[in-house]
Amino acid sequence: MRLGIVIDLKRCIGCNACTVACKSENGTPRGIFYTRTLTKEMGTYPDVKRVYLPVLCNHCRNAPCERVCPTGATYRREDGIVLIDHDKCVGCRACYVACPYKMRSHLKRDLLEKGYYETELTPFEKLKYATHTPGVVAKCTLCAHRIDEGLEPACVVTCPSEARVFGDLEDEGSKVRRLIRLRGARVLLPECDTEPSVHYVE
Repeated sequence: MRLGIVIDLKRCIGCNACTVACKSENGTPRGIFYTRTLTKEMGTYPDVKRVYLPVLCNHCRNAPCERVCPTGATYRREDGIVLIDHDKCVGCRACYVACPYKMRSHLKRDLLEKGYYETELTPFEKLKYATHTPGVVAKCTLCAHRIDEGLEPACVVTCPSEARVFGDLEDEGSKVRRLIRLRGARVLLPECDTEPSVHYVE
């Protein structure tokens, strides 16, 4: 089993519902995003269009972040999800530098001491921030806690245009496998040879 996501770029409308769902699910502080949508305007007026590219941790099979971690804090589960053991993480940020997708964040202590608008913590922030460890590196977990309960990642279930499809990349009968086979999926930065678990179709 190797869990992953296929993102249909023709369906993505750039609404950032995935970004908001992720922030709400994980309670990340101001400036910390485990997923986001990049926007690029192409063409010249009046023939212009916007192109959207949702990005997140690629949960790579050949993950550079895992190789460089000096304490073994970054590891891969049997289902392919790459996680960080915050009890082992010393915050050296070697993984942060090694990630070619730049999808890791450093949880500075001051980020967890102030509310989103630099005010007192709200009850929600108190609850969620308590789950974070100050001084360590954090990233998308593919909502491993939800998967363990039989649910899909928050970004997937929230997408109003169903641009994100979640499933087992090794199961030939899965929807993700069919999309890859029929639509000719691609990955970001293939030259890095990281074997990502996030694929894109157009």
